[in-house]
Amino acid sequence: MIALFTDFGSRDPYLGQVKAALHAQAPAVPIVDLLNDVPDYNPHAGAHLLAALAGHVSAPAVFFAVVDPGVGAPRDGVVMEIDGAWFVGPDNGLLSVLSGRLGGGRIWRIHWRPEGASPTFHGRDIFAPIAASLARGDFPAEKLEQKARLDVEFDTGDLARIIYLDHYGNAWTGLRAGAWPAGTRLRVGTSELARAATFGDVGRGEPFWYVNSVGLVELAVNRGSAEKNLDLKLGDQIALLRPN
Repeated sequence: MIALFTDFGSRDPYLGQVKAALHAQAPAVPIVDLLNDVPDYNPHAGAHLLAALAGHVSAPAVFFAVVDPGVGAPRDGVVMEIDGAWFVGPDNGLLSVLSGRLGGGRIWRIHWRPEGASPTFHGRDIFAPIAASLARGDFPAEKLEQKARLDVEFDTGDLARIIYLDHYGNAWTGLRAGAWPAGTRLRVGTSELARAATFGDVGRGEPFWYVNSVGLVELAVNRGSAEKNLDLKLGDQIALLRPN
């Protein structure tokens, strides 16, 4: 399986080109869209989303993980292997939260540059062929060189910010589930939210926070948009308020 994790979106031609390249070189391997709306140009938010989502994809899998605002600049492309799963993408921090939390992985720098590769689309021309090789079971040793660690490493602790806004207007944070006492509230901006287990535990239009299906703290409104109702945006800071 090849799992796509990108900021390419679905309206533009980039995702289709990558899928075509993957299919041409690994036609028997299924391709899964894990998330193609990672916040644009934001490997930091992407790193926390990838760390939360990757554990819900069964190994063996190859993750094509590309959020690459520095494409064409002197940053490495890398291959990383952890517990039988492979990750291919830029060395800009995107893989670092996952790597730091799990540890014990192996990392290679991609030194290969095919003739005619676009300087602005390494996803299609460099990362996709490498991912396809790995998905076929062909380790491309001649295109890689091992390196001791990633060049860019983000803090692996929880990120108390909004890292993703879905189409419902729910706001995902970089806070993982914890053993918080009953009555713990969450503050964002001027709003304070109580915790609920499910949407059905609150009234229609009522805001709350809960632990979502991938283990992250999420802000929501029952049958409404937390983004609009609470005037939320990516990067907003979150505070957990424990009861006295």
